[in-house]
Amino acid sequence: MLSRAARPAFRAGAAATLRPATAAIAPVQNANYATLREIEGRLKSIKNIEKITKTMKIVASTKLTRAQRAMTESRKYGETSNVVFHEAETKPVEAEGKKTLLVICSSDKGLCGGIHSGMTRATRKVMNKDPGDYDLAIVGEKCKAQLSRSNPKDIQLSFAGVGKDVPTFSDAQAIADQITLLPTDYASIKIMYNKFINAQSYEATVVEAFSEEAIAASPNFSAFEIDDEVLANLREYALANSLYWALAEGHACEQSARRNAMDNASKNAGDMITKFQILYNRTRQSVITGELVEIITGAAASEE
Repeated sequence: MLSRAARPAFRAGAAATLRPATAAIAPVQNANYATLREIEGRLKSIKNIEKITKTMKIVASTKLTRAQRAMTESRKYGETSNVVFHEAETKPVEAEGKKTLLVICSSDKGLCGGIHSGMTRATRKVMNKDPGDYDLAIVGEKCKAQLSRSNPKDIQLSFAGVGKDVPTFSDAQAIADQITLLPTDYASIKIMYNKFINAQSYEATVVEAFSEEAIAASPNFSAFEIDDEVLANLREYALANSLYWALAEGHACEQSARRNAMDNASKNAGDMITKFQILYNRTRQSVITGELVEIITGAAASEE
């Protein structure tokens, strides 16, 4: 039992002993609260992203149905031209000193996986076989931005705003008009697009748009009884048919790729939400445990 004279000195010593512990616990507590707020903010932002990706997936699924219907209709145009050239046994003309125009069909929108970068790689692969023999006409800003870094001098034409909605024959015809106005006399025109295989896969494909010389030199062309005066119109119409087919197929592939990309993004966001929720619960429990320890320690110290 302490005397009354010794009690004030003991209390002062006990207070001095407890101050460092309190000062050490305070930063830890503040750090825990800051970390808890950061985790809560991150969790909230990931949930918002998940809502956006799920909404974009639903929109892409709806647009994919329309795109597949338009793709089926566009195949009639392209296949009709192919039947004519197949029956006429038309083949590309190999002319020395003449270049080939490569028309790239992409779009202006992203968030659809690697569909545009895959098209760019396929284009570079084709051009690397015969360097210097190709000019480029690019539909869409995505492939234009990528190819501008490696082949800026080869780009002769570019088109933006095509593919915001389902492509129409008017869009293809407008592009064909601009291509025919180019001053260069090309040996052939090749159209590169993404061919729709199924809802999960696609591949870069090249289709030939024959020149007037190639059509006129066809072995069985005379059987169609086409006058030379309308040969240019036939060639431009066939080019528009092929472009319409390529644009519609590429649009369907883009919507399918966007739907798959948003589905994967939603799943990844769900996994991250689960992990951050567990981390949030553990951190919150740790903070509560620390506060309980402080309360018990303070109560025990006051009793003494």
